[in-house]
Amino acid sequence: QVQLVESGGGLVQAGGSLRLSCAASGKIFVIGDMGWYRQAPGKQRELVASITSGGGTNYPDSVKGRFTISRDNAKNTVALQMNSLKPEDTAVYYCNADVWSGTLLSRSNHNLWGQGTQVTVSS
Repeated sequence: QVQLVESGGGLVQAGGSLRLSCAASGKIFVIGDMGWYRQAPGKQRELVASITSGGGTNYPDSVKGRFTISRDNAKNTVALQMNSLKPEDTAVYYCNADVWSGTLLSRSNHNLWGQGTQVTVSS
């Protein structure tokens, strides 16, 4: 069984930094796009950052220049470095990955989500 496990998050003052990490485990053949999403109370889940298997990244204007996504394909991990945090960044953060499990001749595709981790930024 393949799964994503997140770590990091917590409480930080405005202007501070946090780093989130997410590791995929199980019988993984290859991982495609990976990303981070967040959901604040009463709001829809939104994309925070995404990265392709080749390293191409995408950010919404709300976090551009403050957040950096990175991945380690050898370790099947993705990280989100968050700097200059603002109170409006407060949310539950989820990692997401497009994962192929199994082998070249017998593989299955999964769109996986992590369990979520709380990020709270105080003013």
